[in-house]
Amino acid sequence: MTIEEVFPYLCVSDADAAATFYQRAFGATELFRLVEPEGRIGHLELDFGGTVIMFSEAFPEFGIECPPPTGAVSHRLHLHVDDADAVIVQAVSAGATLERAAQDQFYGERSGVVRDPFGHRWLIGHAIEKVEPQEMQRRYTALLSKD
Repeated sequence: MTIEEVFPYLCVSDADAAATFYQRAFGATELFRLVEPEGRIGHLELDFGGTVIMFSEAFPEFGIECPPPTGAVSHRLHLHVDDADAVIVQAVSAGATLERAAQDQFYGERSGVVRDPFGHRWLIGHAIEKVEPQEMQRRYTALLSKD
């Protein structure tokens, strides 16, 4: 078996609005969409700088539901960019909610978190240093061992 690609596939309440938001917030470009005769968008593909993320609107009849607009979610998307601070400002200006401002992290990245208007969390970061796994574990252990 060979896995050729992996695509995140997210459910959004309004795929047309989501396409507009992701274009404004992250510079994504729309590749194509499939629309039911009644207007519900069953498939939307956006290109995020060479990475495709797929979207659909809710299909409760198939168990496909959107995340809640607030509260816990089971996933985050990590968007690795050239300037996390600027992208976070751009995302918030486009309608995202700031959950954690950008700050330097133990794993060698400057990152912060925004939540988009559709309930998805985005960890946005850029590299500030190369950290080997052993050093990263040491830093992680030290961070979690503090009183």
